[in-house]
Amino acid sequence: MNTKTPLPIEKKLTVLFRVESGCLGPEGRELIDGFCELAQKKIELIESNYVHWVITPRTDKTQTETQFEIDGKLLTRDKAEKYLALFKIDIDELETRLFENITDLVEEYLGRNVPG
Repeated sequence: MNTKTPLPIEKKLTVLFRVESGCLGPEGRELIDGFCELAQKKIELIESNYVHWVITPRTDKTQTETQFEIDGKLLTRDKAEKYLALFKIDIDELETRLFENITDLVEEYLGRNVPG
């Protein structure tokens, strides 16, 4: 089932990633919304035929960092992994790309937004 045709949004795996404001340093609470907007634009290009990304601040520590769903239905990581496997996408590699991009974006964002 490996196709390069983009899936309709309701068939894509939505990956909701919640970013901790603390990763942006002591001013993180003031910077987090702007950072998430930037990250959304950059991250949404990763496997965009099959994955819909939502990058948002993590304001509630009881919420998981990463959440998976399809058409509004929550999925376990195992089910998300099986779904992505249909398109020959490895979930571990996908998460690694996400984390690497987030790390790079934090450095880029702080370089532009920290006084000094």
